[in-house]
Amino acid sequence: MNKILCVGEALIDMICTDKGSSLSDGQNFLKKPGGAPTNVAAAIAALGGSVELAAKVGADPFGRHLAEVMESFGVSTRWMLQDKDHFTTLAFVSLLESGERDFYFNRGADGQLSESDVNDIDLAAFSIIHFGSATGFLPGPLQTAYYSLMTRAVKNEIFISFDPNYRHLLFRGNTQSFIDQSWNFLQSCHFFKVSDEEALLLTGKSALEEATTVFLEKTNALFAITLGKDGTLLGINHQTRIIPSIPVKPVDTTGAGDAFVGAVLYQLSDKTLREIKVMPAVEWEKIIFNANKAGARTCEYLGAMEAFKHLSNNIFKA
Repeated sequence: MNKILCVGEALIDMICTDKGSSLSDGQNFLKKPGGAPTNVAAAIAALGGSVELAAKVGADPFGRHLAEVMESFGVSTRWMLQDKDHFTTLAFVSLLESGERDFYFNRGADGQLSESDVNDIDLAAFSIIHFGSATGFLPGPLQTAYYSLMTRAVKNEIFISFDPNYRHLLFRGNTQSFIDQSWNFLQSCHFFKVSDEEALLLTGKSALEEATTVFLEKTNALFAITLGKDGTLLGINHQTRIIPSIPVKPVDTTGAGDAFVGAVLYQLSDKTLREIKVMPAVEWEKIIFNANKAGARTCEYLGAMEAFKHLSNNIFKA
């Protein structure tokens, strides 16, 4: 099994448990480890893969907690660096009665992962590199580290995976910057996963069919557009097909997309880039169907990390 490198944010989600309360009114908060690439790394490890996480946390109790959780899953934290000058990033979230989210992002160490921090990573040791943080497109050191690693991955012919993970609350008034930077990765990667909403945003189209056509014409990547209960749209060889979802009674959808990506990358990790490029469509359909299984399993538990404890490659045999 070849190694996978996940790059980007590692943070603590502080979830308000007071139903319908705003953050200013909320009194009770639940601490949950998170960050999209952190979730992907945990899912890969839970499935039995070999994975390392390149991220930055504070030299504080929250940073230590994140490292301990990753190690408990079997994720290598060699490149999970501590920053003595910045606190671990915290994201405060509350679900209002209207269904909208009250969100406050207290950014700290995760944005400080720099090009110099990642220069010593030997990319030749990895078969896959995954970029999965919208925060990687915010100004700062992480943005530079992102582009540096992508450039090196392209040069070294390493399989590149990308999930834009758009967060409107991070890019209010600056959505175009997110779109432009995402296209740099969409046109360089070998695989990307987007939601149906992200597909419309990134292409500027109002219909999914039109958005899919843009991806087919403007990228060389194989891609997956997640459609919730309606399955996953797979784009391959200038064609599309729908891979059915797995019926479940969802408890919490948090981390389902990250589990999906983790499952895709886990299944590809025993192959070379050359082998992946010539894989037949039927094999990709099986990979996406298995990834749908991983996403569905995650929805059956409360909290992403708790759900990942119930992941194993045995779900692919069911």
